[in-house]
Amino acid sequence: MNMMSATECLLQMCDEHFEMEDYQSGVPRWCTGCGDSAILASVQRLCRDEGLRPEKTVFVSGIGCSSRFPHYMKTYGFHGIHGRALPIAEGVKMSRPDLHVFVNTGDGDCCSIGAGHWVHAVRYNMNLTLFLHDNQIYGLTKKQASPTSPIGTKSNTTPRGSYLDALNPLTVTLGIQNVSFVAQAADWIPEVLYDIVKAAYHHQGFSFVRIIQRCPEWLPQSLDPWLHDPQKVQLLTHERGLQYSTAMSKVYKNQVQHDPLDIHRARELASNTDTIPVGILFQDPGIPCYENVRRSGVLQTADLIRAGLNAELDKYTVWPKNADAKVA
Repeated sequence: MNMMSATECLLQMCDEHFEMEDYQSGVPRWCTGCGDSAILASVQRLCRDEGLRPEKTVFVSGIGCSSRFPHYMKTYGFHGIHGRALPIAEGVKMSRPDLHVFVNTGDGDCCSIGAGHWVHAVRYNMNLTLFLHDNQIYGLTKKQASPTSPIGTKSNTTPRGSYLDALNPLTVTLGIQNVSFVAQAADWIPEVLYDIVKAAYHHQGFSFVRIIQRCPEWLPQSLDPWLHDPQKVQLLTHERGLQYSTAMSKVYKNQVQHDPLDIHRARELASNTDTIPVGILFQDPGIPCYENVRRSGVLQTADLIRAGLNAELDKYTVWPKNADAKVA
């Protein structure tokens, strides 16, 4: 059983209440109309509605437009190096399983240089929530083709158009051992985006959420067919998945019943290129989390962490002559 500190006990006795402003930090520097802003609003709303204490919440990112996310959250954050957000987040969760850990990454950061970490994070199934901000282009470095850029995309690195079919993050994730939660959202449908963000947070295990987002600077018209024709967006609904409001159903009438436990059907839906499936494609709460397998739920106390750090640092300490090496 985890022991709760006196401070935590006192806080739980109080009726804590947080507003959106309690999670807002700085003014986002994303371009006007960037889908990252919609994702930020949904996540801040989640933190408020779930009452996540800022000091118990961590956002980790790599490099890219999406990876500025921790700068705009008034929580703990770690802006890592390119492609390495997941191993950092896994280390945080492994040592502090009591924290709420989120990862924000882009299609280049996750699916290119970070692809190896992405695959193994799914396999380890740690209790993390990953938001893949997929705008199908390298935005921060000014328009280079990314792994998810559609074939024919003209960019600074593919001036004649990209030659390869786009990598599909959904089908890749659904093909990895121990996958436990896969969903897809679109930044221009904020109501459903929030519902998916909330479902991902409540899932016990590695939640992979691909969010298709607009890039008004470098690919301003690439998503127009889906924006202008709601029939090209397919909402996935089920009693074990998501249900939608009457107002949402009037706009997005293309809805299909899909059981999130059916991984074979999930792979079929994820492979469809004519319509965008939005909702929970797959969820299996029975997959064990790696941190529970390794730690059996034991919380690392401050004293244990300090003792472990000292033991490692002592291996490299140069002690003065005649000094007692055991005295720190």
